[in-house]
Amino acid sequence: MSDGHKPLPPESPIKVAMLVCNSFLNDARVRKEAETLVNAGFQVTVHALAVPGCQSRSDVLSSGIRVRRHGGDQTTKKPSPGSTKRERSKLDVLALILSRVRALLSMGWTTFRSRPDIVHAHDVNMLPTAWLAARLAKAPLIYDAHEISTDREGYQSFRGLVGWVEKQLVPGAAGMITTTDARAKFFARAYGVSRPLVLQNRPRFIEVSRSNRIREELGLKESWPIVLYQGGLQPGRGLDRLVKAAVNVSDTYFVFIGGGSQAGDLKRLVGDLNLGQSVYFIDTVPLDELPSYTASADIGIQPIENTCLNHFTTDSNKLFEYVIAGLPVIASQLPEISKVVRQHDLGLLVPPGNTEALASAIVELVKDSSRRTHYQMNAKKAAKLLNWETQEASLLALYHQVLGNHNPLGPSD
Repeated sequence: MSDGHKPLPPESPIKVAMLVCNSFLNDARVRKEAETLVNAGFQVTVHALAVPGCQSRSDVLSSGIRVRRHGGDQTTKKPSPGSTKRERSKLDVLALILSRVRALLSMGWTTFRSRPDIVHAHDVNMLPTAWLAARLAKAPLIYDAHEISTDREGYQSFRGLVGWVEKQLVPGAAGMITTTDARAKFFARAYGVSRPLVLQNRPRFIEVSRSNRIREELGLKESWPIVLYQGGLQPGRGLDRLVKAAVNVSDTYFVFIGGGSQAGDLKRLVGDLNLGQSVYFIDTVPLDELPSYTASADIGIQPIENTCLNHFTTDSNKLFEYVIAGLPVIASQLPEISKVVRQHDLGLLVPPGNTEALASAIVELVKDSSRRTHYQMNAKKAAKLLNWETQEASLLALYHQVLGNHNPLGPSD
């Protein structure tokens, strides 16, 4: 295979360095992309963040993906016994910042030293480090923007910096990927680049049999339908509204699978509303086990709110996970989500941020088992199209295009 960079003998695979701002334990998208490349003969190393005592620093997964974890060794001077809570908090923040800086420096240096043929940055958090490593290694850079981080929940206070970083570095990337058509249009307009390749957050296609996993794990005694939300428990996702909607839905179980900053508030809200016999929580589960949980529910729900452009343009991985599991869905009526639901007739759409409409839609689907069956059959048909395998060729085509166009000497200065 000729990569347009330097001739490689057949026994020397093209080396890819992927940089992610997480521990690479539950990042389904990065794992799928890496697996696709490994199966095509690339050598992929994912550089991730270490969490002390949780993962090995260096590993090779059964799929062939190599993993290097960096940082996680944060140490700071212990606060004196008489220090205030505010002083201890400042020390904790300082420890986190220093640990992250060390992790990024380690990632960048290790990536450069490995002399990759392509550097792949996952999201803006990794873009500067990946850009510098690619520049030093004289390798092309692929930027994979999972989100619109200039208008995203939790990023408001430094959106200007994020926009500046992307404006400086995105035009120099050899290739770009994002998750929806709306986001691709945004990035093309915002930074004057060609429209990025769209790879939706679809799961791999698997045949998942119906099970009682959720019922058995939680000890649910009634035969009520299970309404499932899976994913991060974060603000802006309509989860407090979902709990409040449960007040008006009888003979139904609501199950949240996942963790996040809003978990404590949601559990307190369940207690305040006396919903402890109908609303349950399951902590984040391993990626390989998640499909069996999903397939043991009866309705999948995605009540995300229109709080930012990032939400407005999403279609969400959980939507496709519900489809693969054969669940009817109830989802917010946002453009990209609506397009998928309507095209394949997968369920009901509700105005985002409307608790009453959300409750009414749940009641409607809970009470009409024949309608649920109709949507289940449509989901099974759609699953044969809305899966990761139907996108793999596009990812490989982008890689070969980038390699073919790359001049390791670069333009003359």
